[in-house]
Amino acid sequence: MSDPQSVAIRFFRVMGSGQAYLNLVYLLAAFPLGVFYFVFLVTGLSTGLALLIIWVGIPILLLVGAGWWVLANLERGMAVTLLKEDIPTMEFPRTEGAPIWARLKVRLVHPVTWSSLLYLFLKFPLVMATFVIVTTLVSLTLAFLSMPLTYEFLPEFQIGIFPVAGAPGWRIDSMSEALLAVLIGLVLWPATLQITNGLAWIHAQCARVMLSVDRAGAAAVLARNSN
Repeated sequence: MSDPQSVAIRFFRVMGSGQAYLNLVYLLAAFPLGVFYFVFLVTGLSTGLALLIIWVGIPILLLVGAGWWVLANLERGMAVTLLKEDIPTMEFPRTEGAPIWARLKVRLVHPVTWSSLLYLFLKFPLVMATFVIVTTLVSLTLAFLSMPLTYEFLPEFQIGIFPVAGAPGWRIDSMSEALLAVLIGLVLWPATLQITNGLAWIHAQCARVMLSVDRAGAAAVLARNSN
C-alpha cells in the first residue's frame, strides 16, 4: 500500500504535467465544437430527409455525410494531438478501377461511418456535462486563489458549492481568511487537474472506440462491391 507521502506527491505532481493542461485545453475547446456538431447534424439531416421527396435531399445528405466525416477526422486529430491517444488514420483503402458507387457503398455499409455519426451526436451531451464540471472547478479554484486581491471589493461575497439564497457559505472578510482560501485553492487546483484528466480519458476512449477504421474489413467490402 502506498504511504501518504507518495500519494501526496502523485497528487500534487499533476500541476507540473504539461499533458494535464493540454487535456484542459481540449475539454474547453470541445464545448463550442460539440454544440456546432449538434446544430450542423440536426439541421443538415432534417433538411435533407425532408427534401428527399423532391430529390433535392440526396445531394444535401451526401454533403452532410462528407461534412460529418471531416468533423470526425477533426475529432480524431484533436484526440491524437492533445490527448495523445493512438487512433489509426480514418482513411478507407483505395482500389484501382473501383467505381465511385462502390466506394460510396463501402462508406455507407462500414460501421465506422455510423459510429462516427453517433460519436458526433453523443459529443453534445458529453461536452455539456464536461463543460459544467470544468468551468465550475476552474472558476472556484481561481476564486480561492485570487481572494487576497478581491475580498475587500466583495465584502458580501460568499463561497459555497451551491451559492443560492439561504445556502451555507463562507464569508471572507479578513486577510487571514483570504490566505486560508489561497491554501484551499492550492489543494483544489491539483484536484481539478486530476478530475479533468479523468474526463479527458473518457473523451479519448470514446474517440478511440468510435473513430477507428477496420481497414481489413473495409478492403474486403470494397473488393466485393467492385466486382
